[in-house]
Amino acid sequence: MSFLKPETPLAEISTVPKRFLPKFKRLELKTVKDLLWHFPTRYEDWSEISPIAKLKPGDEKTVQGEVISINLVRTPRRRMFVVEALISDDSGSTTAVWFNQPYIKQSLPVGKLASFSGKATLYKGRLILQSPTYEIIRKQEAGSRNEGTRHTGRIVPIYRETKGLTSKGIRHFVQLALERVRQIPEFIPESVLQNLDLPEIMTALQQIHFPDKRKEATQARKSFAFRDLFLLQLKNLEEREALRNKKAYPIRYGLEDIKNLLSTLPYELTASQKKSLLEILQDVAKPHPMNRLLQGDVGSGKTIVAGVAAIILASRPNNLQAVFMAPTEILARQHYQTLTKFFKDFSGGIALLVAKEARVFYGDGLETSVKKLQLIKEVASGKIKIIIGTHALIQKGISFDKLGLVVVDEQHRFGVRQRAELLGRRQEELVPHLLSMSATPIPRTLMMIIFRNLDLSLITELPRGRKPIITKIVDPTNRDKAYAFIRGEARKGKQIFVVCPRIEPDEEAGDGSAGWRKELARLEIKSVKEEYEKLTNKVFPDLKVAMLHGKMRSDEKKKTMSEFAEGKNNILVSTSVIEVGVDVPNATIMMIEGAERFGLAQLYQFRGRVGRGEKQSFCFLFTESASRTIHARLQSLLTAKNGFELAEKDLKIRGPGEFLGESQTGLPDIAMNAFQNPDLLKESQTAAKKIIDEDPELKKYPLLQERLQQFEKEIHLE
Repeated sequence: MSFLKPETPLAEISTVPKRFLPKFKRLELKTVKDLLWHFPTRYEDWSEISPIAKLKPGDEKTVQGEVISINLVRTPRRRMFVVEALISDDSGSTTAVWFNQPYIKQSLPVGKLASFSGKATLYKGRLILQSPTYEIIRKQEAGSRNEGTRHTGRIVPIYRETKGLTSKGIRHFVQLALERVRQIPEFIPESVLQNLDLPEIMTALQQIHFPDKRKEATQARKSFAFRDLFLLQLKNLEEREALRNKKAYPIRYGLEDIKNLLSTLPYELTASQKKSLLEILQDVAKPHPMNRLLQGDVGSGKTIVAGVAAIILASRPNNLQAVFMAPTEILARQHYQTLTKFFKDFSGGIALLVAKEARVFYGDGLETSVKKLQLIKEVASGKIKIIIGTHALIQKGISFDKLGLVVVDEQHRFGVRQRAELLGRRQEELVPHLLSMSATPIPRTLMMIIFRNLDLSLITELPRGRKPIITKIVDPTNRDKAYAFIRGEARKGKQIFVVCPRIEPDEEAGDGSAGWRKELARLEIKSVKEEYEKLTNKVFPDLKVAMLHGKMRSDEKKKTMSEFAEGKNNILVSTSVIEVGVDVPNATIMMIEGAERFGLAQLYQFRGRVGRGEKQSFCFLFTESASRTIHARLQSLLTAKNGFELAEKDLKIRGPGEFLGESQTGLPDIAMNAFQNPDLLKESQTAAKKIIDEDPELKKYPLLQERLQQFEKEIHLE
């Protein structure tokens, strides 16, 4: 028997039929390691083996016996295939029945000994096993638990499946892989595993897929969760230590200068804005790079705080440059409008640089469009002090004179590699200070793990004059009333955002993760178009409705948003994936279709896009679901005091994988779910700190060092 390497592609294994490769690809399983790390989502306990004579209605047990006879019949009325097998052991006999699975007749030869796991039930007055899982066993295995069985008579793993590849099939291939894979080296130091009583990696793989006891599966799952958390803690500690050893421009400022700058703003900053600004200024005054996350609700004034820091840094005596990076052009333009509106006297140059637009604000109302190449030259020479754009700012041909601050919106995982890109890969340069901004309320538990390398500033209050947003859950019986209210508000001149439901693509539609994302985008655009047609033609034919989605050209999106901001349209219909967070004070209603399909944190962000002015605003959560659980979850949005309290609820209800989105973190499900285990978090942090304190460069642990490097490539924290 030839051995397999973890990196061996499944396509190169002779025992994997070619017809299964597309099915594995849909599950994103390409290598032996991918297959082995496709962990069970749950287990069914069929370990209790019962004599046939002792079976009672309702029992969920395993019986083992000889196949005495097997017949295939077709019912005359429903034209349905029924397979009936008579099974006998020393105590008695029973019948197993399967519906519409005619192939089973060929799979269970008469005279063979087989194991059956299923539920005993009454059928036409007799006790049967209904649609049991089965497998052929050898005579010496009869009556014994776990010996040689894979699908019955044991604790059976259940996996995430796809069409044509069930858990039974996955178990078959996983066992083959476990039998043939070479020894996978253990990278966790032996002392750490022993201290926490965790199995080494090969034992853990066997126990997570085919445990003899539930405790083994639990401990194996814990061991894999610990591995990921341990690596993440090591990475955070390494990055924090690396930044301490880097040099940055120490920013000088005077309290009078800050007071004078704040006095030019049209309103006084809130207490938490002032506190956050002070924390940022204290950080940038140090000779090593700041690495801080500024967190606050949509509309809480994060951009103003970052803007004040940027103006101080760009003014004399510092004369440095600052970059604002947003995930979309729409948000980049919003930041540009905010800074040019609130800092009218700044004459150092505030530039907007996006795909098809380049413009510069010089203060005192002086603003002009410029050619992109000309703007890039002025940025490189240091003439423009504040530059706003998307991640396109990190590209060849764009360089900076003295870059002192990078502000990144909604991209907390922007890390060391991107800072190196912004510096043009010149190692002798000073590292810019980094300020990440996020409107996603992140629970303390997640903050401890994913963003432990960042310092945290919180803006916990909204600007003065804002009224609480009235939020209502709208079921089908009240839909027309909500529509009537919305029409009334629109006739008063108010505007409405409509967010369409998140749609999951059919698993057959996508081909791997990229295919799923493409199909998801297609379906959500279709959803927007259908909602747009419905609102335009049936619900609000008397109102002006506009549409916005991610596949529109940049100039089309800009025009649509500008017209909505100018009040030319009453309603804007958008996908859930497009960022529609432009500041439109006249937008007072957020209408969310299929609200149950979103997480609480995402709903909270959608709601924050209205209520930007002093007018009373409303949020309507439309749902077709009658589920009490769903209504209770949506009710949390009405009762939570703030986004952070809501985020904690969301984390408990939906789990971290749904909360953050696996595509954002790159962390496996098993580690994500472990975030709700404070003890495991603490254990991973303690173990990582001890290792780093003893051996900062991990010279004693080459396997750990190698695995950590791989881990950094696998996850998307940068």
